[in-house]
Amino acid sequence: MGTVIGVVGPHDLVDDVAAICEEQPGVTARRFDYDHESEAPGIVEAHSRHVDGWLFTGVIPYALSRDNRILNRPAAFVEYTGATLLQAMIRLLRAGHDITRLSIDTLSTADVESTYSGADTPSDLVRVLPYRSGLTSDDVVAFHRRSRRRPQGTVAAITCVSSAYEVLRHEMPTLRLVPSSYSVRVALRQVLLSATSQLQEDAQIALGLVEVSGDDEGLLREAAALGGSLARAKGGLHLLVTTRGPLADATSDFTSLPMLRRLADYHSVVRVGLGLGRSAADAESLARRALGRARRLGDVAAVLCQRGDIDIVLEADAPPVPRDNPSNLTVLAQRVGLAVPTLERLQQVCIDDGGAPLTTRDVAERLGVQQRTARRMLHRLERAGLAERTGSRPSGASGRPLTLYRLAI
Repeated sequence: MGTVIGVVGPHDLVDDVAAICEEQPGVTARRFDYDHESEAPGIVEAHSRHVDGWLFTGVIPYALSRDNRILNRPAAFVEYTGATLLQAMIRLLRAGHDITRLSIDTLSTADVESTYSGADTPSDLVRVLPYRSGLTSDDVVAFHRRSRRRPQGTVAAITCVSSAYEVLRHEMPTLRLVPSSYSVRVALRQVLLSATSQLQEDAQIALGLVEVSGDDEGLLREAAALGGSLARAKGGLHLLVTTRGPLADATSDFTSLPMLRRLADYHSVVRVGLGLGRSAADAESLARRALGRARRLGDVAAVLCQRGDIDIVLEADAPPVPRDNPSNLTVLAQRVGLAVPTLERLQQVCIDDGGAPLTTRDVAERLGVQQRTARRMLHRLERAGLAERTGSRPSGASGRPLTLYRLAI
């Protein structure tokens, strides 16, 4: 069974990017084009169930979808590199434009400077607007206009934003960057790795041990909503059997359990212990551990236990985790499934680095853990809205670039 990747971007890029994706064996690309980047979140929300992962042709539609909290599938965006910029510079040079007086958006200042340096071309009058969180096409258009009006202003614009290009091309010489085949393949590999991992995780067995006062009123309905089955277990307990995928959807990626509130309408005692394991025996052992902790929490409580001693307290109606300076690390630790000392160490790393973006390798080295452990930490923080992807950094070897995360803890 193949992997379905949803490609999101402007009309003239989607087909080319999708065609590159379909060169990969086992990949089917579904094309979702838009007239403006602001349409991307609606596309993702409407079609998320039909794809295994998302590939965006640029960072802005990706960021809009991420910030709207609707990305429940692995996702990545195609990055625009210095090599792509160099091709654009050559095209402008052939058209007779002064490439030492350009305005360039979305690319990092370091990428632009290294490209000009490699081409032995001065960049003193080149103006750059690097991508930042919240950047819009209106911001991009305003930047290029300001750059042109300044003394010794720019004579041409290079943009990565299709809607900005449609505005600027009527006002000044403008060239829109298109992603290279290499950049598409790098981004696709990232999505496929995450999608394959998620598909494997979604197939994990999830067992729940439910303890309620009285009969099983409401339990059958809740089990059906989770795509699972319900059976009687020893000790007056009910055994709920499902898989990781439906459970993740029903709990908003393991942050809350609305069924807890609904069952409390029928029962004075509702305790739920959920276990995620690689086998039924493994999941049951974790579920029993979770139920034991739920009993210690009170009459209405739910706990999810996973391998690696990860326990998550699931609230009936979990409020959103604050994105900036969360004051209660204990509550935050329960929400994201990380230990308080781990969050404290991550917080100190952020302070020491002045809030600079970090990679999984940075986190692994600073915390003294394996890189896959660091990756799981960052993914948990990202799901909770406490980490955002801001680009990538070359790995320094032949491997794929390392994703940069900006933390807000």
